[in-house]
Amino acid sequence: MKIICIGRNYADHAKELNNPIPARPVVFMKPPSALLVNGKPFYYPEFTKDLHYEAELVLKIGKNGRHVQPEFALDYIQEVGLGIDFTARDLQSELKSKGQPWELAKGFDGSAVLGSFVALNQLPGLSNVEFFLEKNGERVQHGFSKDMLFSFQDIICFVSQYFKLQMGDLIYTGTPAGVGPVTVGDQLRASLVTVAGPKELLTCDIK
Repeated sequence: MKIICIGRNYADHAKELNNPIPARPVVFMKPPSALLVNGKPFYYPEFTKDLHYEAELVLKIGKNGRHVQPEFALDYIQEVGLGIDFTARDLQSELKSKGQPWELAKGFDGSAVLGSFVALNQLPGLSNVEFFLEKNGERVQHGFSKDMLFSFQDIICFVSQYFKLQMGDLIYTGTPAGVGPVTVGDQLRASLVTVAGPKELLTCDIK
């Protein structure tokens, strides 16, 4: 099982961090030990003083494939869920300034919070999936898949050129604008809009 992550996939988010708009998907990976599931609490790591939430749509891959062609790409999506890509922003800025990889700031234990998934027939469609994140009851992020720079189809085709997609792989598809810091005691709740209305798929308490 791989955790494949896409960075800077919403123009407004790239702008809020003063990053250039990418010409192709920005891809990084997280190790399996980064997964935090079943609503378990997240413990604030000692190596950062500026931990940020980034709520994202997560694709669960349902079959194996490489060099996937556009007309077949969406067939590889088994379910859609929500996750949080926790980022040690101060550490990330330090690594970027030195031209070094982001893994220490992005791939640490528990940094890939994963909520529940919904079946595709519960969604109005894959072209405009809506989701939002609340921090302590206040909405802080609100995203739509139509605003992605690179669609689900684009991501699957691009990633599968380099990594064989396998059943159970997870793709974190990027975060919209509104990222920000968390502190001990905060609670995060993320919801996905289904055909029946908003459905809460993820909760995470910061300890």
